Amino acid sequence: MDLRKLKTLIDLVSESNVSELEITEAEGKVRIVKSGGAVVQQFVAAPVQTPMAAAPVAAAPTAPVAELPAPAAAAPSGHIVKSPMVGTFYRASSPGAKPFVEVGSKVKEGDTVCIVEAMKILNEIEADKSGTVTRILGENGQAVEYGQPLFVIE
Repeated sequence: MDLRKLKTLIDLVSESNVSELEITEAEGKVRIVKSGGAVVQQFVAAPVQTPMAAAPVAAAPTAPVAELPAPAAAAPSGHIVKSPMVGTFYRASSPGAKPFVEVGSKVKEGDTVCIVEAMKILNEIEADKSGTVTRILGENGQAVEYGQPLFVIE
């Protein structure tokens, strides 16, 4: 199950009167439980024998989505800063704040370039190379995957 679909399900549960939702698909099982206000717990378990039969079916819809960012990431020259985790990408420390970096910004190794929020924890992502930011590949507020390109530094 892709991250966008999971996030949509969590949002639907948190905004509705439903207190528990469980979905089983070919690639796994997801259970979302709402306790109290907006606290949501999720449990994901992959089936043991199903992946062999489900792999071709699951790969067909997700393959085009996975291939779209790859050509865009392969085209830019320079060093690519990738997301170290799955989460939500933010260019600034708060909604009204100035972004950490813009295209053309000079960064040093260790400078904060963005934040990835994972499980309500804000993780500062640092530049792992000094240089100039030539492209920003992530969209503010959008879900990012592990290893997804976020910035290009030359």
